[in-house]
Amino acid sequence: MYDIVIVGAGPAGASAAIFAAKSGKKTLLIDSDQSVTKRAWIENHYGVNEIAGPDLVETGKNQAKKFGATLVDGKVVNVEKSDNGFRVATDQESYEGQHVILATGFLLDVAEKIGLKTIPGTEPRVKTIIDTDGSGKTSVNGIWAAGTVAGVSVHTIITAGDGAKVAVNVISELNGERYVDHDVLKA
Repeated sequence: MYDIVIVGAGPAGASAAIFAAKSGKKTLLIDSDQSVTKRAWIENHYGVNEIAGPDLVETGKNQAKKFGATLVDGKVVNVEKSDNGFRVATDQESYEGQHVILATGFLLDVAEKIGLKTIPGTEPRVKTIIDTDGSGKTSVNGIWAAGTVAGVSVHTIITAGDGAKVAVNVISELNGERYVDHDVLKA
């Protein structure tokens, strides 16, 4: 049983996994290797001079693993309510989690299958998004959305920030108080 299951390991999903795992939450990151970032060349990401999209995605996944996230390859085909949260089924296996964060970029197949409320997108080429409130909550309690699928700009820096924001909100809900993660320089 995981505290947080994250679907999608692009910038939004990996960023959410970094925050979730670093906070001590048992975190699962499921990657189907479909991130649009893997086709990008990036020169507008704060703190990075330039980077190939595949390298950015790999770095994010490695950071999440560094803090204890479990990474599995697979395509999520369904999310169903269970006794303790949700059962997340991939094309190979099923996992249990208290909360689910969908960070699926342009892909809405799972969101539509499980009946999440969607609305028209505002970004070019993004026709439909998952309807969320300001914290990332969807129409199903315990399922959250982050990044492009939740209507934020497709830029990697923005989707990564949104993934972090949503993870902090989930962690805060699990903890029952606002979660803050600040590292300080080592002397």
